[in-house]
Amino acid sequence: MAATWKPAMSIAQADKLLTAPGSPLQTETRFINGRVQQVFKNLPPTLRALWIGFATQWADRTCIVYEDQRYTFGKMLQLSAAYASIFEDAYGVRKGDRVVICSRNYPSYVTALWACHLLGAVPVLVNAWLPIVPLAHCLKLTAPKVIILDCERADIVEPIVSEFAPSATFFVLESHESTRSKQWKGMKCFNGLPKEHKADAQRILKADYGITPEDNGMVMFTSGTTGLPKGVLSTQRMVVSMIGIATFGTARAILRVGQKFPPDPVEGEPQSAYLIPSPIFHITGLNIIINCLMHGFKLVLIRRWRIDEAVKLIQKENVRYFAGVPSAVHDLVNSALPSLGHEFKGMTFGGSPLAAGPASRAFKAFSSAVIGQGYGATETNSSAITFSGMDFVTHPGSTGLPLPVTDVLVMKDGVRVAPNQIGEIWLKGPLIMKGYWGDEAATKKVITQDGWFKTGDLGYVDEENFVYVRDRIKDIIIRGGENVDSVAVENALYEEPGVYEAAAVGVPDERLGELVAAVVSIKPEFKGKVTEKSLLRSVQKLLPKFAIPVMIVIQEEQFEHNATGKIMKPPLRLLAQKEWERRSSLPKARM
Repeated sequence: MAATWKPAMSIAQADKLLTAPGSPLQTETRFINGRVQQVFKNLPPTLRALWIGFATQWADRTCIVYEDQRYTFGKMLQLSAAYASIFEDAYGVRKGDRVVICSRNYPSYVTALWACHLLGAVPVLVNAWLPIVPLAHCLKLTAPKVIILDCERADIVEPIVSEFAPSATFFVLESHESTRSKQWKGMKCFNGLPKEHKADAQRILKADYGITPEDNGMVMFTSGTTGLPKGVLSTQRMVVSMIGIATFGTARAILRVGQKFPPDPVEGEPQSAYLIPSPIFHITGLNIIINCLMHGFKLVLIRRWRIDEAVKLIQKENVRYFAGVPSAVHDLVNSALPSLGHEFKGMTFGGSPLAAGPASRAFKAFSSAVIGQGYGATETNSSAITFSGMDFVTHPGSTGLPLPVTDVLVMKDGVRVAPNQIGEIWLKGPLIMKGYWGDEAATKKVITQDGWFKTGDLGYVDEENFVYVRDRIKDIIIRGGENVDSVAVENALYEEPGVYEAAAVGVPDERLGELVAAVVSIKPEFKGKVTEKSLLRSVQKLLPKFAIPVMIVIQEEQFEHNATGKIMKPPLRLLAQKEWERRSSLPKARM
């Protein structure tokens, strides 16, 4: 396919057209907080303006669907303004105050989120799946004025409510779902607030709170795999810039194949929908919310990811767009959807680079979709690097192209390396966080004085400016002086159709320092058919000798993931090390 594709225009031509004067994605150079940056010029200046503008434009369209709940954009705007009025008048929430939301996905979560932005308050989105110690850390970190929980989190937090400042008010979302016989101590019912307080939604929508693009806009949290989670603080401009990111990769792909962007609307076409498989407290979930708002798409929530339920929702609600981690896309590929002829318009992978095998299977299953890949982190607010369509097809293994507002460096030992040379990937642009909340030392470790974010990922940029991520610095396996990137080993394992997920890790060796090992989980329909020996035979054809695993552990259970959907390697590394120790202790064992 790569040999026969002739782009209708070059990447530079497409980018120039999309960022030209008068374009919605026009760029300009600005001096912001002591740094010169390329930014999108024509985006709404604040999250308040973003919400009011688009929710008014799409007022009569369905905004959000969850089980038996269904709301239009107009209704959600009025609800959020009513809650903003209650927050302000009854609980003293002001511009800049922090409001924690820690919950599974609900329409009321989205209502609370936009209520904050209408006031210029700062939503603090906490990972709802955390155990009590890191959960309490995240709830307390920003000294919030209001803390909003779901029933499950309320049960966990109730015993430590007294540890919070007296000024913090607790609310519980969807409290009717609880089986408790009495209310949580020190907490109020969120959904019942409009009955308890008089709200003036119109006053909120007409008010001027003096919010600026450089004001604080959002706090989200790192996954906390190497310690307590850190609060990632972003400005209004940083979060609003998600609009440009959500559009640019697809727009570039459409222009490159000679089609018009934006395409002409199809008369009478039903409203498209986005299914959100990710929690809203994850950057992918937030990006989907903003993408739906911008395009007037319907947002479909699901209580938990179950593929059979997802398939039913996709058909019922006309879901044409999907963004998620590779494992979720795998579930769709192996579901009934391809045989039912369901046509997606767009699919985006994130969380980790997509191996060639799963990518080709996704293309075969959903040939109508513009499929793409995004690369970023919580600290970048979105995919700082992205691509779609034929560029994705013809550059297997790449994570995409930098956006016009994103600068990329590849650094090694303090020096920028040449194309195709591996080093640490650094990023700069309006998406990069302001810093870690209350942790200047940690911020200085990852952001240089002139604004470059050190990602901690090893990779390279080729001559065409495509970016390739090879590994996390901490995940590199050093075998006798040879650096083995785990991604290459994992990609080789993914060539076996029966592999569901794979993780390459190092195991200790007295002579070589480390040896390459791997842990895999198997798709249900292949259990008993894929063995360690068959996998080793397969990867021996694809990997250099020093990168071939000495051992492949087949795990029955699915892997544990962090909040961003990435595989948690520490427990798998420990599992592999214990198994290697066991095998090494066997008499006359052949490894």
